[in-house]
Amino acid sequence: MTKRIVLCWLSMVLWYVTAFAQMADPVKFKSEWKKISDTEAEIVFTGSIDDGWHVYSTNMEDGGPTSATFNVDKIEGAELIGNLGFEGKEIKMMDPVFAMQVRFFEKSVKFIQKVKLLGSAYNVTGYLEYGACDDENCLPPTAVDFSFKGNVAAKAPAKIETPATKTTKAEKPAEERATPVVDAVAPSSNLSKAPDYWKPVINELNSFGENQNKESHSWIYIFFTGLVGGLLALFTPCVWPIIPMTVSFFLKRTKDKKKGIRDAWTYGASIIVIYVALGLAVTLIFGASALNALSTNAIFNILFFLMLVVFAASFFGAFELALPSKWSNAVDSKAEQTTGLLSIFLMAFTLSLVSFSCTGPIIGFLLVEVSTTGSIVAPAIGMLGFAVALALPFTLFAMFPSWLKSMPKSGGWMNVIKVTLGFLELAFALKFLSVADLAYGWRLLDRETFLALWIAIFGLLGMYLLGKIKFPHDDDETKVSVPRFFMALISLAFAIYMIPGLWGAPLKAVSAFAPPMQTQDFNLYKNETHAKFTDYEAGMEYARQHNKPVMLDFTGYGCVNCRKMELAVWTDQKVSKLLNDDYVLITLYVDEKTKLPEPIKITENGAERTLRSIGDKWSYLQRSKFGANAQPFYVLIDNEGNPLNKSYSYDEDVNKYVDFLETGLRNYKK
Repeated sequence: MTKRIVLCWLSMVLWYVTAFAQMADPVKFKSEWKKISDTEAEIVFTGSIDDGWHVYSTNMEDGGPTSATFNVDKIEGAELIGNLGFEGKEIKMMDPVFAMQVRFFEKSVKFIQKVKLLGSAYNVTGYLEYGACDDENCLPPTAVDFSFKGNVAAKAPAKIETPATKTTKAEKPAEERATPVVDAVAPSSNLSKAPDYWKPVINELNSFGENQNKESHSWIYIFFTGLVGGLLALFTPCVWPIIPMTVSFFLKRTKDKKKGIRDAWTYGASIIVIYVALGLAVTLIFGASALNALSTNAIFNILFFLMLVVFAASFFGAFELALPSKWSNAVDSKAEQTTGLLSIFLMAFTLSLVSFSCTGPIIGFLLVEVSTTGSIVAPAIGMLGFAVALALPFTLFAMFPSWLKSMPKSGGWMNVIKVTLGFLELAFALKFLSVADLAYGWRLLDRETFLALWIAIFGLLGMYLLGKIKFPHDDDETKVSVPRFFMALISLAFAIYMIPGLWGAPLKAVSAFAPPMQTQDFNLYKNETHAKFTDYEAGMEYARQHNKPVMLDFTGYGCVNCRKMELAVWTDQKVSKLLNDDYVLITLYVDEKTKLPEPIKITENGAERTLRSIGDKWSYLQRSKFGANAQPFYVLIDNEGNPLNKSYSYDEDVNKYVDFLETGLRNYKK
């Protein structure tokens, strides 16, 4: 019965996500006129921010995300005092794509503009503009309109609502929110020249279906990452030799074979409980949002870099990381004095302490990686995968003790695995140093410098695996096994693969780790995809004249993941050919600041709004025609404005993107 209820609840959640995921409304602002004295007042904008989203602060540097700005259309009987201020916890983080520190707010924020009253009456009209992003999408620059007028002598109301505080889409019943109410499809006569191009196609787009839920995919990835880490830890000198001793102990401690197997299962389950508890403890101590913030914090990235270098040195044999021996001795002694389940659990805990010198660096790296996803369960899921891999052999060998005879004996091959892990930890340490380098503008790790170091690391790893380099704990054996030879071949091939990146090759396999392309000083790569048009109507007319389908790219100058998609996906030869030869690519920047010849009044969701810039116009097109407002947002349409496939958002899977384009092309030819 409980299982049925849970399945029903999950179905409802998935239906809700499918129906409303496209149109994001994560930030809500209300404005008020606050009288301070007969000569001064404040215009206060109070914002509520959904979990996972953030609103950028004021006075951001050029080339960065959209700053919060106060803009005046009309001001009479008053003048502004100073610049826009704020109240709230301002978070400073490094953004590797912008290559600068950004400042933003989570949960809530107040923006305040002081006003000096000059006469007996005042009339102030304008808007607050702000930018908001989460880890995958960014909203276009959004305006909060306000209009306040009154008599200074009269008692001002405590709060005057503007259109921004009226009922929004998120406050309406679900059946009214499925399709946004758009009262003016073409906001002016300028757009009415091509009314069919602006016709809403939200229902038609939804009929193609939605992309799969990304959270479940990421959980599978996190579990698999932990599983791989556990398998690697399994073959280290601290764990592998313990397996036969522990299994033999369980089978010999009782004449009942079934009880021995049951004890081994309990031992494995105890290992899982211990490591999952560790993952949960990390989240409970720091909090999910704090862990997510660590991924872009420059100081913590320097600490992560140093930590991984220390772990790598430990694996190379410079020293051994170990917990105090009295801890493991005390737990082991306690296990001997007790019986039953507690005794088995304490034995599992002893394994965790004794094997720390090998498992500690792997667990540390794994927790750093999965914790920065921002999911409250990510560390626990990662540790679950790690523990399952670690616990599995103890239970399997207990069930099938004859397999113990075929176990590879302990030897130098385990030290080879340790040293190989040391090279990998050293390589990933540079990733964290790169984040800090971008934050402070040191320019120590430009893209080609980073790649040169990775080429050296993986080249040396290949030489080590071929036996050309020795470390303190390596034996003098000169023969190279076949698996070791193939590992060396892969490492050397990977090093050679990265060499063209020194001259600007995109290297999609390492794009998630290397610094952004704009840090490359010397770039010969010219195979880049650029839009034919940045104007919607002009591009549609061209497509109609040449009988081609269209891909609309709703993007932004301040959109981090838009740049990632262009670098990791658009540079693929097959994607580039499809976009350049088979489609008319129209890129529309929703944060374009160029003013329209004259402001355009539109009515949307029952409220009047003003479109002041080209970016406002394209943002309105995305909302009104497709029911979406987050970037990146890719949609395929025919040359009359009708959708050809479901939309595509941030996903760097090239094969999925090719399928997205080819499906649209097939539907167009039909």
